[in-house]
Amino acid sequence: MTSLAGVLCGLLLAAVAGAAAAAETEAQSSYIVHVLNAHAPRPPHPRLLASAYASFLRDNIPESISRPAPRLFYSYEHAATGFAARLTASQAAHLASHGSVVAVTPDKVVRAQTTLTPSFLHLSASSALLQESSGATDVVIGVIDSGIYPKDRASFAADPSLPPPPSKFRGGCVSGASFNASAYCNNKLVGAKFFYKGHEAKIDWTEESKSPLDMNGHGTHAASTAAGSAVADAGFYNYAKGKAVGMAPGARIAAYKALWGKRATEGATSDILKAIDEAIADRVDVISLSIGGSQLEFYQDDIALGAFRAVRKGIVVSAAAGNDGPGENTAVNIAPWFLTVAASTINRRFPASVVLANGETLTGTSLYAGKPLSATMIPLVYGGDVGSNICEDGKLDTSLVAGKIVVCDPSQKGWAAEGEAVKLAGGAGAIVHSTQDYGEHAWTIPHILPAAEVSFATFEKIKKYISTGTYPVATIKFHGTVVGSNPSSPRMASFSSRGPNSLALQILKPDVTAPGVDILAAWTGENSPSGLDSDKRRVQFNIESGTSMSCPHVSGIAALLRQARPDWSPAAIKSALMTTAYNVDNAGDIIKDISTGEASTPFVRGAGHVDPNRAADPGLVYDVGADDYITILCDLGYTPEQIALFTTKEDPPVDCSTHTSYAADYLNYPAFSVVFTSPDDKDTQSRVVRNVGRNVRASYSASVDSPAGVRIKVKPRRLRFSATQQERQYQITFAAQGEKRMPGKYSFGSIVWSDGEHNVTSPIAIIWLGGQVAAM
Repeated sequence: MTSLAGVLCGLLLAAVAGAAAAAETEAQSSYIVHVLNAHAPRPPHPRLLASAYASFLRDNIPESISRPAPRLFYSYEHAATGFAARLTASQAAHLASHGSVVAVTPDKVVRAQTTLTPSFLHLSASSALLQESSGATDVVIGVIDSGIYPKDRASFAADPSLPPPPSKFRGGCVSGASFNASAYCNNKLVGAKFFYKGHEAKIDWTEESKSPLDMNGHGTHAASTAAGSAVADAGFYNYAKGKAVGMAPGARIAAYKALWGKRATEGATSDILKAIDEAIADRVDVISLSIGGSQLEFYQDDIALGAFRAVRKGIVVSAAAGNDGPGENTAVNIAPWFLTVAASTINRRFPASVVLANGETLTGTSLYAGKPLSATMIPLVYGGDVGSNICEDGKLDTSLVAGKIVVCDPSQKGWAAEGEAVKLAGGAGAIVHSTQDYGEHAWTIPHILPAAEVSFATFEKIKKYISTGTYPVATIKFHGTVVGSNPSSPRMASFSSRGPNSLALQILKPDVTAPGVDILAAWTGENSPSGLDSDKRRVQFNIESGTSMSCPHVSGIAALLRQARPDWSPAAIKSALMTTAYNVDNAGDIIKDISTGEASTPFVRGAGHVDPNRAADPGLVYDVGADDYITILCDLGYTPEQIALFTTKEDPPVDCSTHTSYAADYLNYPAFSVVFTSPDDKDTQSRVVRNVGRNVRASYSASVDSPAGVRIKVKPRRLRFSATQQERQYQITFAAQGEKRMPGKYSFGSIVWSDGEHNVTSPIAIIWLGGQVAAM
């Protein structure tokens, strides 16, 4: 007869076996585990840190959930305190409850977001900033992106005119498949590393290289924009011909490959955080992040956490605002320590004309570089009438497409792929168009057949002609490169992501705008300019658009300022760029927003368009220290445990009760974003400015352009300085003028401090929440 104890024992063993079997089937994902600084291992050598964390994992995962076995793949020391590992959901939840663990966050996927721009930015060889900074020869820019392609690329070649790389730099180059570090790295390209373990399961290794080699082109484009050496007679075929040179031609490049994929370039936050960790350890001076971040709370955003640690080390972190415009609240990388960059046009375009038989000539854009269409007009059809309105491959009726120009609606596959589908169906040409919310904006695409992109309004004219014409015919003419004042420039790109700041309304974002439309820069030899497999072209340079292109412009300019003003903090450099930015185009009007055709606002352009030479001599700067950012975290209601994610093992625990209690709008930011919750609201803020001008004795007077519905008082109205580096404080009071004078959702203005030589300008944005106070 079986005893009760035996039965219970059997049931227990069965339960354990069942739990073990369930655990075996539980899938693993990548997680980032943040450890309390006080509990973090401190091995005698940094190389033992991973072993220490691996032991921590083994010792703290119960046997019942130990299968499949956790696998640690990164340890973090500089950008974060903790590690990244492959864990099951049960293992992650168990670790999150451990007393030594602050947070466990799932790994997230993020995506990537010139011959003329130096001239457009007045960065010629004789410009003050280039001369004063020596082209930033003592500065290293860490470009975290899809790698770099240095093979036969003059932009990254050894430069005998450069002095040896900065001795402070601790990084180096790592060889890998198709990347010979000793052959490719030199006194220009001083670092090249790669990080893939967080994203490994999603990488198609048949078209990727487990090395720093850029198989996509995005990282190469960004690196050469920031710091590429001068290359004569550059261009994309006959487009944009001239000398290509980066913003900081003397700066050194350290490439950190953390984005993967030949088509859609993306990466895991664990890989990007490790790249930031390495960049900090390598002692770069600037980090360039042409990467789309998130709108998670700052303590949940691992990239923001890493960037904060970098800024604390004196590293400027320039980041793309994102390409999700023109909607509101779309900007990413919006923590106050980021230098967040929007995108705008330059005074160059690549026009193409769609000529209709009814006499209309409609303007579009194109980078088609092959044999043009004949002057004879050919039949014109709409994709929706011949099998697929989005010109999907395999769905177009070849009998109705052959020899014709096909008009295609936008699709997720992209405009180049639509043109490819038309070509495969026998079409002679294609016309693609932007969406209605993009206004006049049309992307410029390196099509593989004669094709043009037009705005939505122009598309409607073409579609109407097709539907009403008896026998609609047309042709496309290509006009090469046009540089001039029509249309006005800069103009804000429709795709550029916008504010207000979705996480902290009182922090204005984006910070500045820079060239990000139709930018020529170096390209990989492993991918076509269109990104299509059928496109066998390989080019030295390519033309791209996005905040991924505007970000490295500012990264390079920040490098120039870092060398010219080595005592400036990252916040001071950002302040100089913001307070000297301009808001007027070359026609004398406020910079326009292409999506609306109207004047842009600070939620679109930030403080304005960067002006590198003026930024070198801003007169006054607004500085911000790490403690100031911590205070903002306290104000945002973060717990001590959440704030601990931002601190290092050298820091004492943060006690928010010891920090000065003030709202986020009191951060010493060079911009004002004021939230009114009632029609008679009032808000008084303080700012501190430092005299960094050449004049020891200086006197600055305030002038205010008040936003509609707001009365502003500044006290004092004059700031007097008797020494350089001297600081002065002022208060500014914003008072709503009653419900009848409320202008609507937003209103804008500015405050300028001027000594007759410098105009230190800060934008003002008023957000009228009205009855939405409960939603705050």
